[in-house]
Amino acid sequence: MPVTAPTHADVAPVDPDLALRVPPWGDVSEPELSIVVPAMNEQLTIGDFVDWCHAGMKKAGVVGEILIVNSSTDQTGAIALDRGARVLDAPRRGLGRAYIDSLPFIRGRYVLMGDCDCTYDFRELAPFIERFRAGAEFVMGSRFAGTIEPGAMPPLHRYLGTPVTTWILNLIFSSRFSDIHCGMRGITRDALARMRLRSQSWEYASEMVLKSVHMRLRTEEVPIRFLKDVDGRLSHHRRSGWFSPWAAAWINLRAMFVYGADFFLLKPGVVLLVLGLALALPLSFGPLMVGGIKLSILSMLLGLTTTTLGLQCVYMGALAQTLYDYSGETTRRWWAWFPYTRTALASAAMFSLGLGLDGFLVHTYVKGGYQLGPDMLASHLGVTGLLLMIAGFMTFTFCLLLHATGVAVWRRP
Repeated sequence: MPVTAPTHADVAPVDPDLALRVPPWGDVSEPELSIVVPAMNEQLTIGDFVDWCHAGMKKAGVVGEILIVNSSTDQTGAIALDRGARVLDAPRRGLGRAYIDSLPFIRGRYVLMGDCDCTYDFRELAPFIERFRAGAEFVMGSRFAGTIEPGAMPPLHRYLGTPVTTWILNLIFSSRFSDIHCGMRGITRDALARMRLRSQSWEYASEMVLKSVHMRLRTEEVPIRFLKDVDGRLSHHRRSGWFSPWAAAWINLRAMFVYGADFFLLKPGVVLLVLGLALALPLSFGPLMVGGIKLSILSMLLGLTTTTLGLQCVYMGALAQTLYDYSGETTRRWWAWFPYTRTALASAAMFSLGLGLDGFLVHTYVKGGYQLGPDMLASHLGVTGLLLMIAGFMTFTFCLLLHATGVAVWRRP
């Protein structure tokens, strides 16, 4: 008989399409650990996998439950139930969605994830439990720090895909992961609920790693054993065709870039802003000679363009950081740097000064018979005026969006 999911205040209402089946034996009332694994047509390996989980929990000295998120059309669910696992029957909606669906049904304090194809050795759970009990909130398995059985990982994945995407993620987020695509990983239930996973497919793995960085979770890595597929089993990538690994890589990169948008904006924006101001402002009172090269109005326009682009990047990077701020510290820092009243007054002052300089330009233009020379003082001051007007307007609108974004983010359910 289907069982109603427990009620948790930190998760959405249970989807009526989900049904939980409880095993006739071996179920525990207060598990410390929940092993949560999606399964789709894995009847060849699911029995051994559940047995491995039981053996691993006994060896690690932890009381736990096994929750199989079942989207199969074969006997996977029945076999798992018979071996003592809870089975959550769910529509076939994607790997990431399976973990989203499972959250209301997870009872353990710690959650261990993986695959049920017996490629991850769930008989060795002690390193994860030790890290959790020592205070870790997110524990990543690492195949590269552990052992990889010959034939377990295709050369394309082992020597190109995983190392390259791991390097890109570490570069963007200043992290030190060694194997971001390892499916065997653990997280506290509290952190998983606060993480609010959104990814429906393979990219959930990257989203989880990226959000763990944004959330500043206490993170550890443990070496694991990675085994090759049992005889007669094809991986889901191979079932889906040769393009499947490339599609998975692309959607994982997309997740990295989306959640790491400030990497492409904030620091490059600061560089552009400094370079633009350094080029534009010294020319405000006329041309300059630098190493035999004359810098004049065209150089100022280049500086104006670079400054505008840099300022926009800085402000967009700040907004991106606010959107992914889980602790509130980043939002409070940006609000302290851009308090509404002071920023509004400063923006108005910049805009007014710029308007005055451009008024002087118009006055000179009219008084001179509607003619201006590129090296005239009024022309240079006019470009500076444009810069100040643009900067003032952008700063004021950024301040509005910054405060609106912060309020919206912290009002999210």
